[in-house]
Amino acid sequence: MPAGSGWPDDPATSSTPVATTDAEVTRLAGSAASLAELSARISVCRACPQLVAWRETVATSKRRSFADQPYWGRPVPSFGDAEPRVLVIGLAPAAHGGNRTGRMFTGDRSGDWLYAALHRAGYASQPTAVAAGDGQRLVGARLVAPVRCAPPDNKPTPTERAYCGHWLDRELQLAETVESILVLGGIGWQALHAAAMRIGWDVPRPRVAFGHGVQTVFTAPGGRRVQVVGCYHVSQQNTFTGRLTQAMLDEVVARL
Repeated sequence: MPAGSGWPDDPATSSTPVATTDAEVTRLAGSAASLAELSARISVCRACPQLVAWRETVATSKRRSFADQPYWGRPVPSFGDAEPRVLVIGLAPAAHGGNRTGRMFTGDRSGDWLYAALHRAGYASQPTAVAAGDGQRLVGARLVAPVRCAPPDNKPTPTERAYCGHWLDRELQLAETVESILVLGGIGWQALHAAAMRIGWDVPRPRVAFGHGVQTVFTAPGGRRVQVVGCYHVSQQNTFTGRLTQAMLDEVVARL
């Protein structure tokens, strides 16, 4: 197994099937009967050779400041409420954040901003998230990524995004309680629209262009309306430069 097997919060077991091709991702994602089963299958996926090599290289070479810590080094499953009213969709795990801790937005500066905002809004039990065993809990919210492995330079290829899209498709289908989705960044916005269309949701045409604070509504089968809100990503290039402020982040979270 890759670095990090046997992690305390590991959702997979020795009998969890492993996807190694796009066809296998499609089959295993589509047949997952629950969010827990989907998370287990995501956490052992090996369908993208470049991502597998990169995430495991980072997990063994490590950053000097984390040299004494184990790294997860695998795909990072979603985190949060099993019956969420709100989804937060990002991009991909950070090499020394989620790829190290094994949990979405945990152990990096982006997560510091996001969890603090979710805590202020009542979705997170505490304002920080530093490790998988830190007691953090989300109520009514779930964190999801269109790409589940840390990509080189934070830039997954179109093929990698397409393969991983099957996991997102099934997550949207299984999360039947969702009423609102907060999308962090333009790539997440594109990925969500594509996934919603693939699974038969009604998506407004022409598509609303991504921007901070933009809003649209999707309609899921059965008539369930899902509000979708755009937000600049909580990456340091936005938060350090002031492009995204705490007030701006709090305002869009409040709409959920």
